[in-house]
Amino acid sequence: MTMPTDTRNRTRSQELYDRALTVLPGGVSRNTVLRDPHPQYAAHGAGCRVVDIEGVSRIDFANNVAALIHGHACPDMIRAVSEQLTRGTAFTLATEVEVRYAEHIVNRSPAFERVRFMNSGTEAIMVMLKASRAFTGRPRVAKIEGAYHGGYDYAEVSQASGPENWGEAHRPQGVPLVHGTPASALNDVVVLPFNDPERAIAILDEHADSLACVLLDLMPHRAGLVPADEEFVRAIREWTTRHAALLVLDEVITFRVESGGLQSRYDFTPDLTALGKMIGGGFPVGAVAGRTDVMEVLNPRSSSVRYPLSGTFSANPISMTAGLVAMEKFDPAAIARLNRLADRARHGIEAAIRDTGVTACVTGTGSIFRVHLKAQPPRNYREAYLDADEKRRLAVILDHLFDAGFVMINTCTGTLSTPMTEVEVDALVAAMADGFAKIAAG
Repeated sequence: MTMPTDTRNRTRSQELYDRALTVLPGGVSRNTVLRDPHPQYAAHGAGCRVVDIEGVSRIDFANNVAALIHGHACPDMIRAVSEQLTRGTAFTLATEVEVRYAEHIVNRSPAFERVRFMNSGTEAIMVMLKASRAFTGRPRVAKIEGAYHGGYDYAEVSQASGPENWGEAHRPQGVPLVHGTPASALNDVVVLPFNDPERAIAILDEHADSLACVLLDLMPHRAGLVPADEEFVRAIREWTTRHAALLVLDEVITFRVESGGLQSRYDFTPDLTALGKMIGGGFPVGAVAGRTDVMEVLNPRSSSVRYPLSGTFSANPISMTAGLVAMEKFDPAAIARLNRLADRARHGIEAAIRDTGVTACVTGTGSIFRVHLKAQPPRNYREAYLDADEKRRLAVILDHLFDAGFVMINTCTGTLSTPMTEVEVDALVAAMADGFAKIAAG
């Protein structure tokens, strides 16, 4: 006999999740919102705070996984988008704001000679890889072991491999993320170790005639959130130039580090760059920017169209309007201020680690940081990999921070937004210190 469900003392989030389970696989449309025993549901946000439907307010260091550079409900974006809503949300006509935004984006970096907009970072990566194939006429791509590049078959190879299947360090295996991934996709992806130029170049040499591009995130989140070594980047750039392959960057997250992205800290120029997240001002967006001759494969007026590309909502005026306002506000002064705040967070967390004696370290740069429960900062995906004990201790820290009023990305990664001040940063550091003390005490 089925017993009646006791609904006493149940929260609104619990009740809503029960309903979600009947209509959504696992009760969600994206895994990042899951928590045990159920997700918390947002009611509203303002500035750097988000309030759930139970009325609990938390300081948001997740910022929709690094997408909200100006936090929640930015007044300037609300005004601009509200005005655009009265004029329409999407047309089978071009809009002026697309041109204005394109002009702004290409002016942020000398590497951006042309730009095309799409609807997400995943789509931007897909377009960038397909454009590389169209330009070079070659089928294969190379990527870094463990690096996350969204949900495209060729980009997600070896995104979540483990000791049981990742192979030897000098020759990482191509491991599928999704059950049923075609073997042909795996065969067309060459996996490279991060920050190991000698081994990476040796692997690339074996596939020189078939590689269209090397896909690189200069600070891959899942590979430790450690900036790529200058020597490693230089070796990859020289190899791609020598073998007429393209060097293409994923700056979907790292574009927030400097006005022209993290690439501006290195002495090289990529051929293409994928953008997303914060450049939409809180709305779905993606973009590919790069060399004119490479971007020409996307030109529908070319005498030989090599990559026909369209999209119903690409460059829609809502995303373009919000994105333009967001990026105009994220000027060099705003970037420098936010980076200083993140330095304060990193230094404060490092001091808390020393004071509590916990085994931990901090990585990241710009307005992004990640806490690892390891003695030394990892230099690649294998060193960043979490064993069972690290996962348990990480869960303790994340649950402690959530209960203390902080939202973090589920790797214990934080991204700052411009409404934040020293007050919010220092509060996080204090809460982190309390969490470290819990772990140190066993």
